Amino acid sequence: MIRNPLKFIALGALFLGLVACSKKGKVKGVIDDGQLHGVAPAVKVSANKPRGMVYIPPGTFHMGQSDEDMNYNFSARNRQVSIPGFWMDATEMTNNQYRQFVYWVRDSLAAKELGYFKSSPGASGGDSSIAIDWVRARTIQYNASNLEKLGNKLILAPDNRLNGRADIDPNKLKYRMETFLLGEAAKRENSGMARKNFVVVSNEPIYPDTLVWMRDFSYSYNDPQTKQYFAHPTYGNYPVVGLTWKQANAFTHWRTHIQTSFLEKRNMAVETDFRLPSEAEWEYAARGGRTGSPYPWGGPYIRNKKGCLLANFKPGRGNYAEDGGFYTVRADAYFPNDYGLYNMAGNVAEWTSSYFDEGAYNFMSDMSPDVRYDAKDNDPPLMKRKVVRGGSWKDVGFYLQTSARTFEYQDSAKSYIGFRCVIDLAPRSKK
Repeated sequence: MIRNPLKFIALGALFLGLVACSKKGKVKGVIDDGQLHGVAPAVKVSANKPRGMVYIPPGTFHMGQSDEDMNYNFSARNRQVSIPGFWMDATEMTNNQYRQFVYWVRDSLAAKELGYFKSSPGASGGDSSIAIDWVRARTIQYNASNLEKLGNKLILAPDNRLNGRADIDPNKLKYRMETFLLGEAAKRENSGMARKNFVVVSNEPIYPDTLVWMRDFSYSYNDPQTKQYFAHPTYGNYPVVGLTWKQANAFTHWRTHIQTSFLEKRNMAVETDFRLPSEAEWEYAARGGRTGSPYPWGGPYIRNKKGCLLANFKPGRGNYAEDGGFYTVRADAYFPNDYGLYNMAGNVAEWTSSYFDEGAYNFMSDMSPDVRYDAKDNDPPLMKRKVVRGGSWKDVGFYLQTSARTFEYQDSAKSYIGFRCVIDLAPRSKK
């Protein structure tokens, strides 16, 4: 029985104090006892599973032609390569997902014009010196009266309006990108140069080119797709098209920005960037762990045992409706491959980060291979070719093969090319 509880409490506090003092000078996680303990970053581990993505485990596969090279291009010679693990979007980016990007750019530009921002002290100037007040920005109503307040900096000029209706000018929706050229900074000849020499700032137009539905097909009636495909809610979960390679990259930059902003506000570790997959990563993911199979589902046929087509493409000589979709279909249509990825063959072809070179397989590394070239606007067209994979709703079955490779120019938009993102998350410790 304790007769003096206050004395007992005092003795307990003294004991705890002696224990704490035994770890000499422990301040902010640092133990000063003359020994090596290491110091962890002063942030918390952040993201777990990225929303809408699936994990592609590391492995080795035979990249290149799995069947006869019917065109005799010799541009996809079979070779063994190894790929580290990464996360990939289970579906192609949809209209709804890309619309979030468009609205973010629209709202930020409108907030700037309406004065809904705060100055950031110590910033270097320009757009980076202001912080949008998103609480107010998200309340902006784009009705006739508010649109007139935005002036000609964001809305259509009077002589460009139809029936005098004021509306947002899609050509004025531009996203400011600040990127660091890691590849240039890593070159030996550039060692010691100031960081500013590798920082590139650009303003990228981001609205999809809806006219591609008419431009891509001569003497063909596709007006409804032009008017409705990106605007109508029916197509919300269909893959977004009409984007150049540069616009797809702008989207990955923005997706990284909003994730980083969220993590920094909560003192959590910043993750790596979202990006377009390399050509090798795309093929490895499309194969779903199957070696030597021509299609994501295996093969060797494009139909299952019931005679149903397994992808959205151009059957026969043009029976577009036979596979269940005349143009595109939902991004999650058909069965996924063994990694859980949808439409890695057909529906829309997909941009990759890789530069297209016919002989790339002959000189690229066998460890996470990638051939990249950041073409400038004044470069010749030959240098602007980017690898496109997967085939689309308007392509014949040959292009559905996981090894089939073709290209498109980085500043071209098409009604049959979309994209999906990947991210390299750091491995999580079990302790």
